Amino acid sequence: MAQMLMFVYTLIIFLSLFLVITNSVRIPCVTVADCPPTILPVFYECIDKFCMLHIE
Repeated sequence: MAQMLMFVYTLIIFLSLFLVITNSVRIPCVTVADCPPTILPVFYECIDKFCMLHIE
C-alpha cells in the first residue's frame, strides 16, 4: 500500500512539472534554430512565430 501511495505521489510531481513547462513564457522564433535545445523525448517547434514544446 505504501509503495502505491509513493508511486501516485511521484506521478503527481512529474505531471505538475510538465504543466509548469507547458505554461511557461512564450519564446519568439523565426526558425526551429531559434528555440532552446532540449533532451528527447521533448522538443521545440517554431509554430506561429513562437517556440512550442512537444513530447514524442
